[in-house]
Amino acid sequence: MSLFSRRPKYAKIQIKKKQIPGGLWTKCEDCGAIIYNKTLQENLVVCSKCDYHFKLSARQRIDLLFDKGSFIEHDKEMESLDPLKFEGPRSYEDKLKEAKDQTALKDAAVCGEAKIEGKGLMVAVTDSRFIMGSMGSVVGEKITRVTEEATKKKLPLIIISGSGGGARMYEGMFSLMQMAKTSAAISRHQKAGLLYVSLLTNPSMAGIMASFASLGDVIIAEPRALIGFTGPRVIEQTIKQKLPEGFQSSEFLLKHGLIDMIVDRKDLKSTLYKLIGYLS
Repeated sequence: MSLFSRRPKYAKIQIKKKQIPGGLWTKCEDCGAIIYNKTLQENLVVCSKCDYHFKLSARQRIDLLFDKGSFIEHDKEMESLDPLKFEGPRSYEDKLKEAKDQTALKDAAVCGEAKIEGKGLMVAVTDSRFIMGSMGSVVGEKITRVTEEATKKKLPLIIISGSGGGARMYEGMFSLMQMAKTSAAISRHQKAGLLYVSLLTNPSMAGIMASFASLGDVIIAEPRALIGFTGPRVIEQTIKQKLPEGFQSSEFLLKHGLIDMIVDRKDLKSTLYKLIGYLS
């Protein structure tokens, strides 16, 4: 009995769990699919499962659409001031500092000259990461300057809009003035017989959509982008009616004639090149 009553001694073996490094996967904001980041980048930051187009920074869009090394930035050091000394839960100065630290940008617009397949053009890109891509006095001034430069050099103009903030409320009337100023510059560009292509990305809203973003000779949108003046909930509360399914999506607006075409991200560069060739 003593033979069976003895308990055998076992050595404890500790198995080390493999640590999976973070930052390797991204969850699709639309369908919920888990996507390997390398695969996502190879697919131009578009979900391979549902074709959802993730937001891109201004620099990413420039690298995607224009010839490598061709972009020359203008007015890079221009920065917003705080003309109203805006006070709230957080000051405007604090918001500007935070946006600069997070994006490495001076403001929400990156402007300059570039080439597509060797064809010269002027370009402006708004970045939704910088205070929602909203238009203050600096954004309006930079877009006006690049538009006037395009007119002077007789070059086509492409503006890529990514703004969920519209006119920047922290600058009050100084911000609202930019809607008229950018629109006037684009009008002069078009009267000179020059091409302006407006590319709408997700989101393109409010004061930007009510000014330069809606004035293109050709208006292109990425698939399923949110486009409009104000959000669906605000509109429903105002008119006391339920809005149609898909209201303010690229597809809805194409069907109703507000935009000219929807172009997948992988086809954008070739489409812009063809438009410049046909219409310039």
